[in-house]
Amino acid sequence: MLILLAFIIVFHITSAALLFISTIDNAWWVGDNFSTDVWRMCATNTSTCMAITDEFNEYQSIQAVQAAMILSTILCCVAFLVFILQLFRLKQGERFVLTSILQLLSCLCVMIAASIYTDRHEELHQSRGYKMEVSKGQYGYSFVLAWIAFAFTLISGVMYLVLRKRK
Repeated sequence: MLILLAFIIVFHITSAALLFISTIDNAWWVGDNFSTDVWRMCATNTSTCMAITDEFNEYQSIQAVQAAMILSTILCCVAFLVFILQLFRLKQGERFVLTSILQLLSCLCVMIAASIYTDRHEELHQSRGYKMEVSKGQYGYSFVLAWIAFAFTLISGVMYLVLRKRK
């Protein structure tokens, strides 16, 4: 039982780490001389960064992605804290339903964020607000990590739903 508990905790912490990295790191859309995410666009050859503001086309879509990723990260961290509390408070045989609900909500939020970015990426990168041509890029590793975090939070949420407290 202790090994299973350790595996679940490591899996949850990995999910949270993936969410933090994909939310913060500047690699959702990359090219030869630039990288961009939902917060800023950086030119790699001059090491200058520019914040994405309301002068960009589809700024509302970027704000939706920002909000969903932040909410997903917060829900994942809260789910971990609730799991630790439930670990000591639940009676034997009860399920970790609240933790599961929070983790599945986190899963939903990261799915929404990555889906919006996937759907709107062409319009997002054709804005006149960029100082260079960014439409000829490709998805970066932060975007891939967001989808991996989706899978991890989904699996974690289902594991908590199935898991019962034992001695």
